[in-house]
Amino acid sequence: MVDKKIPRSSENDYTDEMAKVRRDFIQQQTGANLEHTGKYSIGTDVLPGNIENFIGVVQMPVGVAGPVTIDGEHAQGDFFVPLATTEGTLVASYSRGMRLLNECGGVKTTVVEGFMQRAPAFIFESAREARDFGQWIDDHFLSIKEVAETTTSVGKLEKIQQWSISRFRYLRFNFTTGDAAGQNMVGKATLAACEWIIANAPFSCRYLLSGNMDTDKKHSHLNMLHSRGKRVIAEIMIKDEVLQKIMKVSTKQFADGCVMANTGAMMASAAYNGPHSANGIASLFIATGQDEANVVESHAGLLSHQLMENGDLYLSVTLPSLIVATFGGGTGLPTQNECLQMLGCVGKGKANKFAEIVAATVLAGDISLKSAVISGHWVSSHDQLGRNR
Repeated sequence: MVDKKIPRSSENDYTDEMAKVRRDFIQQQTGANLEHTGKYSIGTDVLPGNIENFIGVVQMPVGVAGPVTIDGEHAQGDFFVPLATTEGTLVASYSRGMRLLNECGGVKTTVVEGFMQRAPAFIFESAREARDFGQWIDDHFLSIKEVAETTTSVGKLEKIQQWSISRFRYLRFNFTTGDAAGQNMVGKATLAACEWIIANAPFSCRYLLSGNMDTDKKHSHLNMLHSRGKRVIAEIMIKDEVLQKIMKVSTKQFADGCVMANTGAMMASAAYNGPHSANGIASLFIATGQDEANVVESHAGLLSHQLMENGDLYLSVTLPSLIVATFGGGTGLPTQNECLQMLGCVGKGKANKFAEIVAATVLAGDISLKSAVISGHWVSSHDQLGRNR
């Protein structure tokens, strides 16, 4: 029988030599030509913790949109935004939206709050015990907090939300996590807390570290209400004459389009009622080394509008579960770190700044695409620049 086990080295699996051994193995097994996959400039010594069974790099084009003028509490000034995508027209569209934002005075951004959760589920003999356990948790919060925070120098336990279902008690631990996204950080901290709870609580129970109410890598309405990652808002007051000059639509037409889109999104039970928050978020995530699976949580939100009496249009994007990091994960990889450098988001205290830039980018893209749909330029722009060519 042919051995189909992927080659690994017990001494050092992160070398150019081992990557080539695996490429040769895959080429032999599948017939695929991995010539381009094997061409990369990063050192394999930076890869431990980011990848296993390394064979090379998937190269993806990166474009730059902007500049976009941001008036945030953390992001202030003009920013050139790197977007990794294979979709033609995308970068041009975001740049067009950013021009509109700039000519209206820039976009105002605000980070409202930020938490990362782990949600263990405790199982009891009866619903009454589960209820009483919840009161015990409230009474001993400070002790639980102290134990949880022994596992991390950054994470801080801010609150524990609770729900009783049947004979289960679901706890949702909410941590702040500094510049890290923090899923692994809060998992370790919550495990320590749960072990302390089992050892000290006057109840007979067992638990699962995740009862799935943390909704990790999943969209949920709970996140819309209570925040996961950063809750960040980007807002702008759009002048009618500027919108007509750049986008060829009036603020009245744009507002009417929002009403129709809101109705459609409501009927579809969509996670986002704007045109395409996931496009900008995914492109920025890939460029800057974010966890790409978090797009499913991060893209959810609300595009809100109000047509003013003078014809101006207030427009805002609220992203209640934007999960971003400027430390850890893929952010330290060479090309991803270079893209973070472009944004001035390398170093301590930069996660909120990055979140504001993401929100501003989403708003720019939504304005541009919605305007293209309303004006009838959506298909023609793809004919000119995109995959329709």
